[in-house]
Amino acid sequence: MDTGRIVAELKRERDRLSRAIVALEGESPKATAKMSAVSNRTARSKKKGGRLTPAGRKRLSDLMKKRWAEKRKKASKGRQ
Repeated sequence: MDTGRIVAELKRERDRLSRAIVALEGESPKATAKMSAVSNRTARSKKKGGRLTPAGRKRLSDLMKKRWAEKRKKASKGRQ
C-alpha cells in the first residue's frame, strides 16, 4: 500500500470520527458535512492520474493500433 493511499484513508477516518464527536456533542451536522466535503475534495485532487508506466503505455498503444488496423481491414473487405 502506498503512503498516499494510507494518508487518504487516515484522513477519511479522522473526518468520520470528527462527525461522530460533533453528533455526540450536539452541534449541527451541516457544519460537519461542509468540512468533510471540502477535505474529501482536496484529497481527491492530489491523486495522480493513471498508473501506466511508459512501457505499459507503449504496449497498450501498439495493441490498439493492431486492433484498429484489423477493424479497418474487415471494414474494407465488407465494402467490396
